[in-house]
Amino acid sequence: MIKIKSSDEIEQMKVAGALSKTALRRVGALVRPGVSTFELDQLAEQIIRRHGGIPAFKGYGGFPGTVCASVNDEVVHGIPNPETILRDGDIISIDTGAIVDGWVGDNAWTFYCGRPSAERRALCEVTRDCLKAGIAQALPGNRIGDIGHAVQSLAESHGYGVLRDYVGHGIGRAMHEDPNVPNYGKPGRGVKLEVGMVIAIEPMITLASPRTLVGSDGWVVRTRDGKAAAHYENTVAITADGPVILTADDQGSWCSMEGGVL
Repeated sequence: MIKIKSSDEIEQMKVAGALSKTALRRVGALVRPGVSTFELDQLAEQIIRRHGGIPAFKGYGGFPGTVCASVNDEVVHGIPNPETILRDGDIISIDTGAIVDGWVGDNAWTFYCGRPSAERRALCEVTRDCLKAGIAQALPGNRIGDIGHAVQSLAESHGYGVLRDYVGHGIGRAMHEDPNVPNYGKPGRGVKLEVGMVIAIEPMITLASPRTLVGSDGWVVRTRDGKAAAHYENTVAITADGPVILTADDQGSWCSMEGGVL
């Protein structure tokens, strides 16, 4: 069942979204060679709790971290740990979620560690643009398939893979609500978008094959071919005036990344 939010509830969701974005931005600024993913996780939890929020991921389904920290061929759900030390040339997808007054904000970004290869940088740039393309289709009267088609067509035009097993989702007082928001689809197909719907749009794009496997920890999703992947996400409200990014900073900036800096 899709839960429609009032304009007042959407305003409340902006608070959770802003805190989630603050944590993501601050953690991303710490990404550099020699830093462990556990250090990134600790910082995110400190920021969220210091501002009166609750880490949305910690304990969710048994997940042990505050952030998902997925490095290189890890697509999503990487568990932070002290043994995973970032190296020059890595890319790391960081997913953060914060709960404020019962509302959830959810966003992700792929950051550069040092100087990644041109191949990896291009993957990140296209995946970021896939997020922009998907959000542009989040209009009243459009359908879920319009979002997925925009993401899929752009990614595949560059020869990249689009995950099928993991998708975006509705969001509100629960992390995952209806509807599912795939990163693939056909225009004019699927659930019709209505004013008051809030969804998490999150392209998960691979350098080559979209086939994945789950690691021995039961969480991390990796590419089967061992090639890199990127993941970008924003929480988006469908409004009469068009899509509104709820995971935005005070200036409304959500996609100012150049060179891997959010």
